[in-house]
Amino acid sequence: MISTDTRYQFTRDELASLLDDQPKYRVDQLWKGLYDEGLDIEEISTLPKNLREQLESLLPVALHHRIVKVSEGGETHKWLWGLADGDAVETVLMHYTDRSTVCVSSQAGCAMACGFCATGQEGFRRHLTTGEIVEQVIRAREAAKPRRLSNVVFMGMGEPLANYDAVWGAIRRIHGDLGLSARHITMSTVGLVPGIRRMAEEQLPVSLAVSLHAATDELRTELVPINSRYPIDDLADACAGYVAASGRRLSFEWALIAGVNDTEEQAIALAELCKELRAHVNLIPLNPTPGYLTVGTDMPGVKQFQKWLLDRNTNATIRRNRGTDIDAACGQLRANQSGATEVSISQKRPVL
Repeated sequence: MISTDTRYQFTRDELASLLDDQPKYRVDQLWKGLYDEGLDIEEISTLPKNLREQLESLLPVALHHRIVKVSEGGETHKWLWGLADGDAVETVLMHYTDRSTVCVSSQAGCAMACGFCATGQEGFRRHLTTGEIVEQVIRAREAAKPRRLSNVVFMGMGEPLANYDAVWGAIRRIHGDLGLSARHITMSTVGLVPGIRRMAEEQLPVSLAVSLHAATDELRTELVPINSRYPIDDLADACAGYVAASGRRLSFEWALIAGVNDTEEQAIALAELCKELRAHVNLIPLNPTPGYLTVGTDMPGVKQFQKWLLDRNTNATIRRNRGTDIDAACGQLRANQSGATEVSISQKRPVL
């Protein structure tokens, strides 16, 4: 049984109940120290020492440093956090000129079984709690200083819509308690249609990014097995509903795999889908993972695929790979620490 009594699992009202024998202003002092200033409890000097000692025991941190890696130039940081049950998850912080973006995990492992993803190669172990997710954001925010943490993306380990309640609990806390606009929070999913439909009923219009990777059902089912349950037509319908409800632009994530999904045929099908949904495409040269032997499309091929889309009036940008030298691909650092299982491939397509 995973304990949820970690530091950032508690709401303000729950902390008030925990401190019901203390003056009311102690809740304000604790809240300011944890959420506004990102301090460890022992550093919140406005609290009496004996109370700090009690709170350290009552409110343990969820994340423990196991490995920290920094890319050359310092623009990307990656943490492998140890959890209380001995498992581990990753968080990636990416710096830009005056701001930073954090990529957080929502699960330990993933059940979606996408063969080209290091996390998918591991399989699913458990959901993260709201507190474990929120703590990733706060740790990253403090590490980003003096830059401003401007964006949170749920693109780390796990399928966030498979852990819907904990993830949306974290989103509400990130928005309400940390003050980040919903428009600067991105939910990335492989296409869990029921979850997307639930999102359309939420009050916070977060951005939606769908990891599409193929625009025909036959190929997408090979690359993203959940497509057999939620095929592209159903996925497109759910996305259209979310766009109408939220007013947000839809994005498709497309990891380019050499000889697999980088053909003109796929570009034509993708452009047609984007036209219907007015979607933007993020092209991602496939990051190498230990268990997937097919290589990513080279940069001339990436630019050619982009040109096919642009020629058909489809907005498409190429996302620069960051942190390859520190195993920054989703699940890669953990896989390299624990050993990875190779995924067999055919000449043209991965066998899943």
